[in-house]
Amino acid sequence: MSRPVYFEPEESMAYHGGEDVMHALMSIAGRYIGANPPHPPVYRVSRPGLVRKCDDHRYVFPLVELFPNMQRGQQLYAWAKLWSDSDQEFVFHITCFGPARLYHNGVLIYGSAPEEEYPEMPVLKLKCGLVKGWNHFVLEFKLGEKGGGGQFGTGSRKNKPLHFIVPTFERDGEEGWLYTEPLDAPLSEIPSGPMREKDTGVNWLPREEDPEKASSHGQLARMYGLTSGLSAYAWTKISGTKCGVETVLISGEAYSPIEFSVEGKVVFHQEQAGCFRFELPLSAAVQDLTVKCTCGDRDWGFRMDQTTQELLTPALDVKGHRGNWLYLGPFQAEQEIDLASCQKMKRTVRSGTGEDVYWRTEVPDGEVRPFLENEWFGRWNYPLGVTLYGLLQLGKAGQRSNIRDYVLSHIEFASSRFSYSLWDRERYGAAGLNNQLSQIDSLDDCGSFGATMLLADQERKLDGVSETAAHIADYILNEQARLEDGTLYRKIGVSRSMDNTMWCDDLYMSIPFLCRYAEWSGDDKLLDEAARQVLLYKKYLYIPERQIMSHVFDVERGEPTRTPWGRGNGWVLFSISELLTALPQEHPSYTVLIQFYRELCEGYLALQGRNGLWHQVLSDPESYEETSCTSMFIYAYARGVRKGWLLDPKPYAQAAYQGWKGLSERSIDKRGNVYGVCRGSSYSFTNHYYKHELGWNLNDTHGIGIVLLAGLETISMQEWQTNKPVFAAERVGTREKLEKSSF
Repeated sequence: MSRPVYFEPEESMAYHGGEDVMHALMSIAGRYIGANPPHPPVYRVSRPGLVRKCDDHRYVFPLVELFPNMQRGQQLYAWAKLWSDSDQEFVFHITCFGPARLYHNGVLIYGSAPEEEYPEMPVLKLKCGLVKGWNHFVLEFKLGEKGGGGQFGTGSRKNKPLHFIVPTFERDGEEGWLYTEPLDAPLSEIPSGPMREKDTGVNWLPREEDPEKASSHGQLARMYGLTSGLSAYAWTKISGTKCGVETVLISGEAYSPIEFSVEGKVVFHQEQAGCFRFELPLSAAVQDLTVKCTCGDRDWGFRMDQTTQELLTPALDVKGHRGNWLYLGPFQAEQEIDLASCQKMKRTVRSGTGEDVYWRTEVPDGEVRPFLENEWFGRWNYPLGVTLYGLLQLGKAGQRSNIRDYVLSHIEFASSRFSYSLWDRERYGAAGLNNQLSQIDSLDDCGSFGATMLLADQERKLDGVSETAAHIADYILNEQARLEDGTLYRKIGVSRSMDNTMWCDDLYMSIPFLCRYAEWSGDDKLLDEAARQVLLYKKYLYIPERQIMSHVFDVERGEPTRTPWGRGNGWVLFSISELLTALPQEHPSYTVLIQFYRELCEGYLALQGRNGLWHQVLSDPESYEETSCTSMFIYAYARGVRKGWLLDPKPYAQAAYQGWKGLSERSIDKRGNVYGVCRGSSYSFTNHYYKHELGWNLNDTHGIGIVLLAGLETISMQEWQTNKPVFAAERVGTREKLEKSSF
């Protein structure tokens, strides 16, 4: 290969950034953060019910439970919309419990065959051409021999599961689906775009009722019933800029005892039902206005006069909610509630009936839910664990508090909402955020991000870390499947083809967390477990004649695949370097572990490519130059040189320099884009899959963070060599050889 694979030399970071490694790292970080701004969650109205998400994030439509008296020959329709940022081919998953049809933007794209119409049918994958913007989906269900209804959705719990939105003008922004009652005749026209519900000619469920007309009682009586001794809160906002005066008149009618507070300070109290009227001093800033109501003998709640109502603005931007007020309750009248904490929207609170509750609207069953709709910020998954690790270390090394704070905000977004996400999953079938953390069933779901979370918690105490970390530790130590000898493995994989396998990737999904949790908790037994796992994985996956690792061990076959996938091997050396950093030299396993590290380093050194990069298939120089494994080897080599782990550090220092030179010339462009990072993998017993089917992505989060870490370790090694006399002369020779390089 005489020229870069991914871009022209003039587009490279080396061409524009020269030898300044920190400049390259800051360019990568700036591009990533700029592309992923820290947007808050999107809040939407949701309605719990029988049409809800399942564990795999598909929606279930249980016809027999919804309508036990539905007759053969009738049909039911469900309607929702889905946003797409671009025109794209997308795969949906469907299971039919009976006859079913699927329409996309009014066009029939699927009709079930009789052999597909039963609940035990394996998931069917349907490819659909989404258009940029809103895409409308309509499902038509009938009763069949074995039932009716089905499950439909994106079926992507491990990556970025999507949620559907109510499509009509009346309820625009709500999460979920509308559905009809059983109809004797088909719809005259399949909805293909936004419409008013009445214009479709049928009624849609759940019913949209005017809450003020639904009952003669106040809103809190309608929502929570009449139980003497209960209380509840209402929350809105008020701003002096809306009226241009220093004081305003607040007036209306209370149906029970009532208390008003502004920014947590009580400004008015009334012990009986009746009209209220008081003046409120205002500032120009928007302020929280809260109302505490206590249930009376006959009613509770309140009504604001029109002039007061016009001063109010919604407490929160909740899609699908057209009012100004949100409600929280019910509580025991004397129960102490930290309302300011509740208004941060991060947690549920225990109600007076012993259940955890969250904010809601006064629309029947209209509850508020946060959804993570960002591309990456706030998301929890294992590639982001490494991405944020790299960004955090860069922020500290480069004295860039903005990068550090970005990472801490991302991590705390997830950790602070951990307990909420467990509740959200229980109530609605699948969580609207923290989808993997709230449903851990593999090391991928917890270890990598959890390890970075513990590192971040050393910078400042982050909300929710203690309970999240304890949950992860319990999963790894007590729930993750193990072989009889204690080796962690995947009894249940992401797909059935991955069941009963052991992946070298899982060393990184467990070892760094165990090391950091040992330090965080003070329990050194976790270091013992980390060391044990590395040696057990060596037993199953090591290829001694090449001194490298097989990607996967197939437990059912009882043999390794012997496929030398680049990133899988990178995970191993990366993990061992993390363990050796944490493990005391007097530990019983230290000697054998450092010997294993040296053997692997020697094996990988022999496979470094001519351009300084390692290849997707390590032993095949015709496979593409892969960025993430290259970065992991650079990181582990540079750290080993600096830590004194290598008996002869010279060739490894040179390999690390050549590796960074190759990255800056061939994998990082002048804009900070990172090329050549292999996408998430399955596995195979042949190299063909890794070489020809497992391609690379631009700016894949599997690679961004480890590129940053590799650069930082290269800088640290440079500084260490410069300051260590034995290396000073050799350092000059190295620089002469690489005088036009980009490190």
